[in-house]
Amino acid sequence: MSFGFEVGSRLDGQLGRTGVITTPHGQIETPAFIAVGTKATVKAVLPESMAELGAQAVLANAYHLYLQPGSDIVESAGGLGRFMNWPGPTFTDSGGFQVMSLGVGFKKVLAMDAKGVTGDDVIAAGKERMAHVDDDGVTFKSHLDGTMHRFTPEVSMKVQHQIGADIIFAFDELTTLMNTRGYQEQSLARTQAWAQRCLAEHSRLLAAHPDRPQQALFGVVQGAQYEDLRRKACRDLAATEIDGRHFEGYGIGGALEKENLGTIVGWCAEELPENRPRHLLGISEPDDFFAAIAAGADTFDCVSPSRVARNAALYSRDGRFNVNTAANRRNFGPVDEDCDCYTCAHYTRAYLHHLFKAKEMVVNTLATIHNERFIVRLVDDIRDSIRTGDFEAFREEFLGRYYG
Repeated sequence: MSFGFEVGSRLDGQLGRTGVITTPHGQIETPAFIAVGTKATVKAVLPESMAELGAQAVLANAYHLYLQPGSDIVESAGGLGRFMNWPGPTFTDSGGFQVMSLGVGFKKVLAMDAKGVTGDDVIAAGKERMAHVDDDGVTFKSHLDGTMHRFTPEVSMKVQHQIGADIIFAFDELTTLMNTRGYQEQSLARTQAWAQRCLAEHSRLLAAHPDRPQQALFGVVQGAQYEDLRRKACRDLAATEIDGRHFEGYGIGGALEKENLGTIVGWCAEELPENRPRHLLGISEPDDFFAAIAAGADTFDCVSPSRVARNAALYSRDGRFNVNTAANRRNFGPVDEDCDCYTCAHYTRAYLHHLFKAKEMVVNTLATIHNERFIVRLVDDIRDSIRTGDFEAFREEFLGRYYG
């Protein structure tokens, strides 16, 4: 199968919709949550378990796989899916997020408050700069061993083609909301130039390897909190064409103010082509899903469900809670009475409380299975509510209970 996207039901009066993404390794019904397997694994969980809990696709990270074990090794194994024993669709992000976020010390938490604008050389307190941007690419120091490396648009495309995911992303410069307006404009022009180079290199690599499954390249929309920059980025990416090839979809990236998330996604959805999917990078909170889906986002990814699970934070219909607190020591009910996951069917809060206190490794598996299933199922339910016309009622009921 080649890549394609078909729009299904539409959300009355809003930009939200359902759809189906077709890839060489299967279809993805949208809206969909894409589980993050950063290093070709969703931490603590077997790929078979991810399939059983309903995950339609997984996303790995080009930066991490480039550094370890090496994208050439993944290529020699037959590509990402075969390497990790995952038969379904796969994504890789370009490495731009990790190059920049790790490079300035923010790790996964970028500035979410536009009030803190400080200048053009933003870096986390107490950190050294490990990434340096120029118009050609980024030179960065490995967070693993301190060796120096360089990513350009062409290198990112080569790495992602070696990894072999079905959907890959153009290399972009990630900014924070703390950068000045002037720097955001400069960065946006750089990201657009890189997008054109990515599309050209992607086209060349596809032609050089016609025997491989076709990969779809998504352009990445930056522009921070500025409406004119976001809209310009969308229009420029939509108009980009190299050798008769355009971007098959779009990623909406960058740091976002939470309260403006739906508004920013809506700006992009109004400008981007209707017949191509829109992927929102890095969200996983229930209210964010509803806002983004209503505004026109189709797919999402985030490490949060598995990360917080390993720290005893579990999702339930009544909100997120810590299972290792005293209140759960003698609670012999499931994590969530309404959940259909393997963990809730077989284990109690008391048992998970014990495992966390005893520092038993298996608890990371059980907790992650639950959290991933909870988020996958939530987005599946949102998709069903669009099809049945019950989106607004479902949003009010779910969020009222979750945050109540």
